[in-house]
Amino acid sequence: MATTETLIPAHPRHTLFSFARIRAITTNTLLELVRLKVFYFMLIFALVLIGSSAFMVKFTFQQQFQVLKDVSLGAMSIFTWLLAVLSTAMLLPKDIEDRTLYTILAKPVPRLEYLLGKLLGVLLMLLLALGAMSAVFLAVLYLREQSAFADAMRGQAPGEALDAALREIRASTFTFNLLPGICVIYLKAALCASLTLLLSTFASSWIFTVITSVMVYFIGHVQPIAREYWLSQMPGGHDPSLVLKLFLGLVALVFPDFQIFNLVDDVAAGNAVPAAMFFKTAALGLGYVGTYTFVAYLSFANKEL
Repeated sequence: MATTETLIPAHPRHTLFSFARIRAITTNTLLELVRLKVFYFMLIFALVLIGSSAFMVKFTFQQQFQVLKDVSLGAMSIFTWLLAVLSTAMLLPKDIEDRTLYTILAKPVPRLEYLLGKLLGVLLMLLLALGAMSAVFLAVLYLREQSAFADAMRGQAPGEALDAALREIRASTFTFNLLPGICVIYLKAALCASLTLLLSTFASSWIFTVITSVMVYFIGHVQPIAREYWLSQMPGGHDPSLVLKLFLGLVALVFPDFQIFNLVDDVAAGNAVPAAMFFKTAALGLGYVGTYTFVAYLSFANKEL
């Protein structure tokens, strides 16, 4: 079976940056992650949850679609986050334990290429997993739509009332904002993967990496609430001091505001996601991914192996 060190050319060109080497590491990382049992367990569990959510509600069709979207998108967000954290946390420790890392770096392969290859492998795995969950979600949503169509046609005679009911059903199922909602879920998972990769470059074990990443995740959800509370407690309604602003900015940089990526409620309710908000969220997510990856390289470059 091909491994990372066999996929990388034995006599690489002496270039500062090689996409071929990154592609080799990315491909092997993806294959390793796909073979992990945790990947299949969590993916199957998420797919079962999304599929069964169609049979959990006994409301009007508008409420059914809203609950179905809420449960499905929420499950997709949670399980892509778990996949991102668990898969990324085990990459470096596994390569160090198997001594694969030493063989790769002896090729020689720059450490930046190694980290980029590992991260891209995780991101590709997350894309495949989210794509599979999205396909099941859309299939279940389509089946519920057809069931609602059948119920409407049985209850009403053909005419304007039936046409209006069918249009209302269509408007409650497949909406354009589903796509940006799923994209934001992926960006959030990519952010968590890059953050976990950063933590793994100086962590002593993958368990410590997972625990720390989970703590940062929950802090990232709580910190906007705490920031708003601190700012609202300013005496006399005065503006916060520069020191407080710098401190809050530093906290926001270290612990990303995950509340920004929570668009599931708006998507489930059928509210349109403004293009400006989506692009702002996407730019922020990509900025965090780039920053964490760069800091991870700085940490990994100085790591004694």
